[in-house]
Amino acid sequence: VQLQASGGGLVQAGGSLRLSCAASGRTFSTYVMGWFRQAPGKEREFVAAVSRSGGSTYYANSVKGRFTISRDNAKNTVYLQMNSLKPEDTAVYYCAADSGPIISAIQVAYEYWGQGTLVTVSS
Repeated sequence: VQLQASGGGLVQAGGSLRLSCAASGRTFSTYVMGWFRQAPGKEREFVAAVSRSGGSTYYANSVKGRFTISRDNAKNTVYLQMNSLKPEDTAVYYCAADSGPIISAIQVAYEYWGQGTLVTVSS
């Protein structure tokens, strides 16, 4: 599966952005989908994941209550709604697909990765 992330940009602290990740192929609904991010000078970290059906989600503590992951299997797209953004949310955000059966926060579980979209939050 090929993944294309979009929706990044520059936003002030307290603002919102919605990231999208469009997937190719007809098997999108068979993948757990996740979002990860990499801030300048830091390692890539887990942000959020959603189950194949969209019925279950999992978040990193740092974004819980502010970010919402969702998916539309009819459109082969996963979203990350980001509210109450903070400067520390500045990073390149990546979407990823995992063919395993359960939600995972472990990067090596994800076989396919998008190219990343940059989110910059100014103070």
